[in-house]
Amino acid sequence: MAHIVPGSGWSTPFVRWQGAFAELHSLEFAAWTAQRALARREIPLDALDFGVLGFTVPQKGSFYGLPFVTGTMGAAHIAGPSVMQACATSARCLALAAEEVASGRAGAALVLAADRVSNGPHIYYPSPGGPGGTGRAEDWVLDNFAGDPFARVAMVETAENVARKHGVTREEQDDVTLMRYHQYADAIAEDRAFHRRFMDLPFEAPDPRFRKVMGEIEGDAGVQPANEDKLRSLRPVIEGGTVTYGGQTHPADGNAGLVVADRERARELAPDARYDIALLGFGQARVEPAYMPEAPVPASRAALDAAGLSIGDIDAVKSHNPFAVNDIVFARETGFPLERMNNYGCSLVWGHPQGPTGLRAMIELIEELAARGGGRGLFQGCAAGDSAMAVVLEVTER
Repeated sequence: MAHIVPGSGWSTPFVRWQGAFAELHSLEFAAWTAQRALARREIPLDALDFGVLGFTVPQKGSFYGLPFVTGTMGAAHIAGPSVMQACATSARCLALAAEEVASGRAGAALVLAADRVSNGPHIYYPSPGGPGGTGRAEDWVLDNFAGDPFARVAMVETAENVARKHGVTREEQDDVTLMRYHQYADAIAEDRAFHRRFMDLPFEAPDPRFRKVMGEIEGDAGVQPANEDKLRSLRPVIEGGTVTYGGQTHPADGNAGLVVADRERARELAPDARYDIALLGFGQARVEPAYMPEAPVPASRAALDAAGLSIGDIDAVKSHNPFAVNDIVFARETGFPLERMNNYGCSLVWGHPQGPTGLRAMIELIEELAARGGGRGLFQGCAAGDSAMAVVLEVTER
């Protein structure tokens, strides 16, 4: 069984796209953050012998993936794969690291996830055989937001399809959105006390050449305060629909990381010696085309089956919920109460840099369980292609 090293998890603040991180190369930024975060946690780079990198938006030189990042951060001895699985990237990275440790092929694995949705690449695909030799072009971020090339729908249409199928009303979506903003308020209370459990705040933001600190960021940037009257007055994104811009997440930039090892090695490296964090099960699922927000339900059931548990054994649930619809359907299908999900916030509120979104959510889940003295947690989240992944973990006091 693989364990997460207690206290090893970190995340940058998430910044709404075209904000303070918009000109930072996402992989070099991940290296900058990881080097500093591991030093603060007194985890030596030479203790790590494997790595996994997750990202979904290409950057210059990202062909070299994980070795590029570990070399840049001063750990050129670490090799490993790079993963791109849309919004399920973080869960897949964690699964790969866990498998490597459980098999004995790695002693301590670094898991990193990073993305910059801002200033996404504009790609030209040459086609000498095309009319006049003209190729094809793609705006990596915007074109893929706008349409699934297989299902032939925009992501917001998948939410409308699921809302229609399950009879989810606009009022229910607004209610859940307001609830999630109130839960996020708990995380930033008392000078961001919950976020300080895993964020190094105020966060020192580098210049685009990563040579010096340009300024400090107090926390997540671009989160709009909840205004019930404004939320309920918004028009649906699609005429005649139910999903508004208030009931869905916003693109963001950032990165996150943690370390996976076996139980004894995790205890040796742990910055926080009070807990053990076991990875109990992973699950993946895909549903019918154009119904993406349904996918976390079967993925969660698969993860629970792998762990030998039921939803009744779970103390806390954290979701990547790009739409409020996701949480409503999950609660209906599993029976887990809406109000017990996503304590301290979720991606619906703090944004979606894609690759690292799930990793931050899982770090928050661990901290929530640690704050309550331990327990079992479930992370679940949908991903492009009408798919999803889920992770079951357990935090126990030593």
